[in-house]
Amino acid sequence: MLHYALLFLVVALVAGLLGFSGIAGASVGIAQILFYAFLVFLLLSAVLSLVRR
Repeated sequence: MLHYALLFLVVALVAGLLGFSGIAGASVGIAQILFYAFLVFLLLSAVLSLVRR
């Protein structure tokens, strides 16, 4: 999931450099959602692994 967040971030940077602001904005939004979902799953996994021990 983090891989896809970084991929959308790179797409947004390239689109922004080329002047495609609509595509860049959408890609940044998707990258943010994926990154925050990754953080939630990471924290959930860490908490569950601590609880099981």
